[in-house]
Amino acid sequence: MEIDELRSEINDIDDQLLQLFERRMDICRDIARYKVKNNLPVYQSNREQEILNKVRASSSSYLADASVILFSSIMDIGKVVQGEEFSKGHIYKGPALFEPENAQVIACQGTGGAYSEAACIKQFGADKSIRFTTNFADVVHLVEQGRADFGILPLENSNVGTIEETYRLLAETEMYINSVIRVEITHCLAAKKSTSPENIVKVYSKKEALDQCSMLIRNRGLERVEFANTALAAEMVAESADDTIACICSLECAQRLGLEVIEEKASDVYPNFTRFICFSKNFAAPTGADTMSVSFSTPHTPGGLYRTLTKFAVNGFNLTKIVSMPIAGQDFDVTFFLDFTASYSNRKVAAFIDDMRAGMKYFRFLGNFKEI
Repeated sequence: MEIDELRSEINDIDDQLLQLFERRMDICRDIARYKVKNNLPVYQSNREQEILNKVRASSSSYLADASVILFSSIMDIGKVVQGEEFSKGHIYKGPALFEPENAQVIACQGTGGAYSEAACIKQFGADKSIRFTTNFADVVHLVEQGRADFGILPLENSNVGTIEETYRLLAETEMYINSVIRVEITHCLAAKKSTSPENIVKVYSKKEALDQCSMLIRNRGLERVEFANTALAAEMVAESADDTIACICSLECAQRLGLEVIEEKASDVYPNFTRFICFSKNFAAPTGADTMSVSFSTPHTPGGLYRTLTKFAVNGFNLTKIVSMPIAGQDFDVTFFLDFTASYSNRKVAAFIDDMRAGMKYFRFLGNFKEI
């Protein structure tokens, strides 16, 4: 046969596949309606496994795995179709309105002049009470204990990527992201006015800030010393009697503490931005919230992550970020964090979250928010 004839045969097969696929989805919808009417369970995993076992046994050996993936995808699409039927008439409780003007106390890591303070002021204004802590976990604890209404933590930087500790805390606690705040990072190299630049041998700052200024540190031959926070490092340098140390901090922080700015632009790359999350114990979303965040883990089975992502694609959700983090104490198991464009006010989205929560061993809905 000529290639045109072969392609024509493929086109005919595709037409038949499409008709059969649509017929299968129609039957899936009918089954969902029957289950709703007769109050039957939504999903039966044993039925799904029976089908996959039959597919594998009936397939040619060289197509067995591919056939299982094909039918797994078809069944996942069928679940989405059925889910739409199950969600009809169901009332989903939406989020409370995120109202930053009503906040009384906000928890931040660091001290005055820290970038977290800048994020806090951008979100809440300059007239709110800020409780500073020395570490990330204490920010979360203050919110958990009700001693702060909201917490502010860095999530990712445009230069060095994700802040792992923040993601771990999100996975381990029952917090909701209410907003994301984008802050420009203006790192400088600063020291006491009595310090001669040529005598500096060590530079103190938070790990991520040191990473973001690695070229300057390397070119000056300085020893890196990690500290809890950029502003706390600057505070330590300002109060130290040691004239051989410097810090990486913000220009505002250096000026506030009376430090001498040795290098005004210390970052490797400009512009340099960090996204901070504003979070609380309450599921609250701002008007116009357009991004949702979830975390989950998938089983160690072929196509496990692929099948999960299929559900996002079938629902028409645009993934904007995916991050994976190893689970401590597990044999290379990972937790995935996904952001996607959606609003919980859409019934289809709320139904999707319920479906994901019910069908996974670990799943956390992290919030609905927008970036400012």
